[in-house]
Amino acid sequence: MDRPILRNKLYLYLTEFFAGMSVMAVELGASRLLAPYFSSSQIVWTIIIGTIMIAMALGNLYGGRMADKDPNPDKLYKRIIIAALWIAAIPVVGKYVILVISGLIVFTVNTNFLVIAGFVACMVIFVFPLFLLGTVTPSLVKFSVDSLDDSGSVVGKLNASNTIGSIIGTFVPTFISIPAVGTAITFLIFAGILLILCIVYFVSSKINFSKAKRVPVSIVLFLVCCLLGHSNSFAFWQTDLTYEGESIYNYLQVHEEGNQVILSTNVLFGVQSVYQKDKGPTGLYYDYAMAALPMADSNVESRDKDNPLKILILGNGSGTFATQCDRYYENLDITGVEIDEKITKLATEYFGLSEDIPVVTYDGRAYLNAVDDKYDVILVDAYQDITIPFQMSSQEFFQLVADHLEEDGVMVVNLNMRSNSPGNINEYLADTIASVFPNIYTAEVLGCTNRILYASFNDDITTNLGQAIEKEKDSDLFYMMSLSQEGLKKYKPGNHTMTDDKAPVELLGMKVIDELISDELTYYKTQLKEEGIQGILNSF
Repeated sequence: MDRPILRNKLYLYLTEFFAGMSVMAVELGASRLLAPYFSSSQIVWTIIIGTIMIAMALGNLYGGRMADKDPNPDKLYKRIIIAALWIAAIPVVGKYVILVISGLIVFTVNTNFLVIAGFVACMVIFVFPLFLLGTVTPSLVKFSVDSLDDSGSVVGKLNASNTIGSIIGTFVPTFISIPAVGTAITFLIFAGILLILCIVYFVSSKINFSKAKRVPVSIVLFLVCCLLGHSNSFAFWQTDLTYEGESIYNYLQVHEEGNQVILSTNVLFGVQSVYQKDKGPTGLYYDYAMAALPMADSNVESRDKDNPLKILILGNGSGTFATQCDRYYENLDITGVEIDEKITKLATEYFGLSEDIPVVTYDGRAYLNAVDDKYDVILVDAYQDITIPFQMSSQEFFQLVADHLEEDGVMVVNLNMRSNSPGNINEYLADTIASVFPNIYTAEVLGCTNRILYASFNDDITTNLGQAIEKEKDSDLFYMMSLSQEGLKKYKPGNHTMTDDKAPVELLGMKVIDELISDELTYYKTQLKEEGIQGILNSF
């Protein structure tokens, strides 16, 4: 079949280029679409990569078979049109599909909810369009190779085109389109590129539109998807959000409840930061973490300007801990480290973080490697639900923290997923910390799943806390320190030590998430069993 646009093979190389680019863009878009619901852990990435490889492998097989059976380029570009329209529809229906799948699975499984729900969602949403794009390469090889004499050269050019496109499709969404316009429009942009590629092919081939209505119909459907899917709202059922957007690293959501401003990076579970507008105890883990200051120095209130208490916050987030410290104590030298610059901007805009408190945009561990300073208190608050950075949970990391502490300094860690099952993630983290620090104490945060851990080389941290409580005149500080003291327990370490070489934080975190979800849904599962769907509806 003669198509003038394909005679010099340049358009075939462009097709390979844009197909490779779109596959990688969809893969990165998939991670951002799933992250607000299932987290952005290595487990979710494994699911995405695995399902995409399945789709591409099946597409290669089918494309090769079809190219041998019916080497018609019209059919290839028709498949690309269908893939483009499917990708364009993802922003319109993808979020609803994820919620429906999650709702069905959460009532039918007791373990591995994230794995099963994430895998099914990936299969339903992404496998078909990527299967179609997987047919591109074998089809183009069939159309491009004229003889065995130049087959190696032609295949090499096709693979190079695909690879270059994949490289661009990796960098553009991550660093340009997603931070600038969001995940939804990113899907639409790359779907539009594929659609334009096909429209140019069919128009240049002078196919009678009355016989090939796919071009005008596809344009109309794409415009409908643009109209309905341009919104970047993941929590579409919430109409009272103060802010919703995306950064290079996170989905970001800010909303207010009375006197509190809340930051979330997940729409189904987990709150990352809570800011209290008025001065006072937060009722959250920040109150317990504040005890680390008098633990490091029982006379912290007597510090002068020439000898401030130095505090380092790894995972500054919205800056609530820094703000609380600044509200209650003078003569502090606070430094925050936060990898997500956009969160830092939200911290100053919505969470009252003082511009006098410096925040360094850096990875926490990389920052410790880059500085020689020592601190009296180091807060490690970089764990987000199941998304626990393994490089900040290993023995080597905690040794690095210890090296940056003053002799009587205190490290305080927010363990944000409490569990009492044997071999849980908190037990692993505490045992790992205990392999570095001789004195470990924990305190359960009342009313939530957080557990605070204090670690030090100083044998007198509990004595220091007691002395500070005895002379404390501020009622809020007295309350917060007493709260911590009452809940303190000496930790007896086991042998669950994590290292840079072996730190299975994703699997351990997933087990805790399963426990939390199971506990939350016990009531609703009972209602479903006894009264059916109507029983669940009546419970809301």
